[in-house]
Amino acid sequence: MKGNILWQLAATFASISLVAVGGANAVVPEIHRQVVDLLGWMSDETFASLFAIAQTAPGPNVLVVSLIGWHMAGLAGLLVATLAMIVPACLLAFGAGRLLARLAGATWIAAVQSGLVPIAVGLILASGVVMGRAADRGWLAVAITGGAALFVYGSKRNPLWALAAGAVVSIVAARLGLAA
Repeated sequence: MKGNILWQLAATFASISLVAVGGANAVVPEIHRQVVDLLGWMSDETFASLFAIAQTAPGPNVLVVSLIGWHMAGLAGLLVATLAMIVPACLLAFGAGRLLARLAGATWIAAVQSGLVPIAVGLILASGVVMGRAADRGWLAVAITGGAALFVYGSKRNPLWALAAGAVVSIVAARLGLAA
């Protein structure tokens, strides 16, 4: 059974890594779709929790993949999922970098690079929508998410302030019996 899940982790994350234009956060909607909706490895709540842990931990944004691997198969799952997410993308980037170095100066290369920017931005925005929908299970959660989004958008402060405020509001609401 564990060997099978390791192969599933490898296949799932290797294929996702090849379309991760803009980094791992850009493919969070696809990761969510795969591990929650298609494969049924975890619930929305578990996925949202693992994503939140990955975002608050220091290190690369690919940590969510490592945590999913750990959740599914322990240390072996962590290693397989992480390597499956990193190695194919690194090989693709290395090959593309060498090709771009040879084709430097071609006008169509600049057009392709410019065209990838809105794709990356759109994928990252879609990640925010998916995570908001996965985490928002009641009116209080929706209000906290909206407030955090406004805070991050409208201020120059570290987003961890919004996370801390959301945690405090959630704890107080739970103690008052308001948590939905």
